[in-house]
Amino acid sequence: MREALELAKKAASQGDVPVGAIVLNPAGEIVGRGSNTREIDNDPMNHAEVVALRQAAKANESWRLDDHTLVVTLEPCTMCAGAAVQSRVAKIVFGAFDDKAGAVGSLWDVVRDRRLPHRPEVVSGVLADESALLLSEFFKAQR
Repeated sequence: MREALELAKKAASQGDVPVGAIVLNPAGEIVGRGSNTREIDNDPMNHAEVVALRQAAKANESWRLDDHTLVVTLEPCTMCAGAAVQSRVAKIVFGAFDDKAGAVGSLWDVVRDRRLPHRPEVVSGVLADESALLLSEFFKAQR
């Protein structure tokens, strides 16, 4: 999570919402890193999780990320929760809850929907205060 927090700070320094994500392979090695780059790339899909999952899939030479872990500073939105499910990650670890757009327990619970063929394990609240502080400071500066 500390690495993801550093990536979140990078996003903020580039004018984007401070969210960072990493993907760990079964050996615990980082195979994907991402931060929000929607503003710099003018791409609505470039949430930190999607960027990290894409990088991990390239490193893995497969879109299937079975037994991998997605670690992200903010609870994934519906798009990112869906991407995690579609990539078959085994676990999602996140920091701060997102009451406005969270799709891993707050507003929706996409990843634990029993109708889906794949449901990753979820660990929430890891370094949540640090993640939330980055976000609140970023949005305070925007006002």
